[in-house]
Amino acid sequence: MDIALALHGPVDDAELSALHARAFDSPTGTVTTWSERLARYSLTWVTATDSAGSLVGFVNVIGDGGPHAVLLDTIVEPARQGQGIGRALVVAAADVARDEGCEWLHVDFEPDRARFYLDACGFRTTAAGLLHLK
Repeated sequence: MDIALALHGPVDDAELSALHARAFDSPTGTVTTWSERLARYSLTWVTATDSAGSLVGFVNVIGDGGPHAVLLDTIVEPARQGQGIGRALVVAAADVARDEGCEWLHVDFEPDRARFYLDACGFRTTAAGLLHLK
């Protein structure tokens, strides 16, 4: 795996927005103000860059100021998926959350991502609820 992980790595809003669109197969062209969001709400985030310095992965962790943290936006460049980058991002994020005093790391995911989160990353299933607000 020829990548470098960085805690609180630099984030270019356009580059991360484009990666997010590719990874989640969503429309491109919209730039999210990631850097502002991360600075305001995140406990940590981890970036993964390749040897050319291109962003190939990202994960965000938000916290409640207590024992709970939530994993958000685990993203790996589609052409690089299956190479251990996502797992490395999640492990690094979990280590930081643990070091910050968190006891629980929560994640929600679509059924097609269960093997990644449950098998590769060690999460276990739990009952949860979701309320759609829009």
